[in-house]
Amino acid sequence: MNRRDLVLGGSALFAAGLVPAVWAQQAVIKFGQSASLSGGQAGYGKDVRDGIAAAFAAASKADPKGPRFELVSLDDGGSKDRCKANVKTLIDQGVTAIIGLTSGAGAEGCLPLVEEAKIVMLGTASGNMGVRSEKATMAYHVRAGYADEYRRMISYVKDFNMQRVGYVYLKDTSPANAAAMTAALDAVGLKLTVSVPIDRNAKSFDAEVEKLLAARLDCVLFTTNAGPVSAIVDKMAAAKYPGFYFSSSFAGQELIDDMAGKGQSIIMSQVVPRPNAVAAAVVKRCQEDLAAMGGGARMGFTSLEGYIAGRVAVEAARLATKGGAISRGRFKDALSDLNVDLGGYRARFTPQSPHGSRFVDVVAIDRNGRIIG
Repeated sequence: MNRRDLVLGGSALFAAGLVPAVWAQQAVIKFGQSASLSGGQAGYGKDVRDGIAAAFAAASKADPKGPRFELVSLDDGGSKDRCKANVKTLIDQGVTAIIGLTSGAGAEGCLPLVEEAKIVMLGTASGNMGVRSEKATMAYHVRAGYADEYRRMISYVKDFNMQRVGYVYLKDTSPANAAAMTAALDAVGLKLTVSVPIDRNAKSFDAEVEKLLAARLDCVLFTTNAGPVSAIVDKMAAAKYPGFYFSSSFAGQELIDDMAGKGQSIIMSQVVPRPNAVAAAVVKRCQEDLAAMGGGARMGFTSLEGYIAGRVAVEAARLATKGGAISRGRFKDALSDLNVDLGGYRARFTPQSPHGSRFVDVVAIDRNGRIIG
């Protein structure tokens, strides 16, 4: 399906004959998403979208008398300007909430829009600290931010006595991210040896690689989409770089798959349970609901993150409709008091805190893509 406007979890599935006809009689609650469905971040964006759509499809099917959940996804190609334009369009179309934006910089740029419209922006699939400003009253997070991820990664760096640390990050993202990295290092008595900003869409990273190699680093920490990490690791490996590579969760399942294809190991911070942790009910349900949706949706860290955001949206919407027809304000009120255990992952919001979870895991991915630690 190559339309710019994708409707998933409801009417598009109905038109394809994949859901019961009774769904057509259900009330419809629409959520809007701007995602990188094309370009260098397409794999990441599609995984997040598929996870949300699977949660919505399963919830709609499970309760024929309850509301039907629809996801309207617009492609932004990883561009923050297109993300902002898409969110404006979705708000104007009357969606109940914005969910699962896949550009942290784009989400930050959308804050004035959602604040003005008084519409919730839920489950941005990025740890961008700029979206986590105390002034942001409409942004709600189902996952930890980079400050939490960096603390876990730097703890690992300190435990293994790595002293020379490099940091590679996207130049178009919030300075609050770099500040969070500095704070994590300061807490354990370390300083960055070199800091390298990059353009996420650059065709070559030769100059950046030269700078990293010249610094003689013990480790390189990446907070970028998968493409730049992969390209830089290729160049550094060819130069026989002996140190370690770390990546934030933003590189997603796509990076894991790519590193495995190249026989390269990497250490990553993750903000959801491990996809092989089948004892966790949320993991098992995600696997089942992705399979039921069909269409080639794949299970992984990134689709699980989207799925969790979708499940949280469903629970909040169900609470909001108990008192009558849903509205943007009712959805926000229900979400601000939501405390839900999805089975191995809890999201708990309060009127004082929009941070539903601070869960962070650090995993080692071996040369075959297996989670080994």
